[in-house]
Amino acid sequence: MRQMKVEEKEKEKKAKFQMNDHIDILIEVLKRLDGPSLGVAACVCRLWCTLTRSDSLWEHLCFRHVSSPPPSSVRPVVVALGGYKRLYMVCVRPVLSRLRNSDSELVWTRDEVQLSLSLFCVDYYERRLGGGATSASSLMFLCNPVNV
Repeated sequence: MRQMKVEEKEKEKKAKFQMNDHIDILIEVLKRLDGPSLGVAACVCRLWCTLTRSDSLWEHLCFRHVSSPPPSSVRPVVVALGGYKRLYMVCVRPVLSRLRNSDSELVWTRDEVQLSLSLFCVDYYERRLGGGATSASSLMFLCNPVNV
C-alpha cells in the first residue's frame, strides 16, 4: 500500500514537469531552430513569443553558419539598423533559401558575412531615404542571383 502511494507521488511529480517552467532549457531548444520554426514557435504562447523576440536568439541564428564569429563592433551597428531579426529576414534568409538545394553544409566566410552586413545597411538606408529597392540607383540588385 505504501509503495503505491510513493509511486503515485513520483508519477505526479513527473506529470507536473513543464517546459515553460525551465526558461534556460527552453532557450537552448529555441536556439537550435531554423528561422521559419522560430516564427512558428512564437505562436505557441505568450512566453514563447516573448522569448523569440530576443535579439540574442536571432543573433545566434544569423551567425550559426559563420566560420568565425564577427567582431564585437558588429553588434551595435546591427542593433541600430533594426536588430538581428531584421538582419535575418533581409539578408540571411534569402541567401539560405537560395543555397538550400546544395548538399554540403553551409559555412560563411568572413567576406560573405561582410557583404551580407553591407547589404543590410544599404537596405536600411535606402528605405530610410525613401528610394526603396525599386529605385534605379538602388544597390539591392546585388541580392539577386547572377548567371555567369
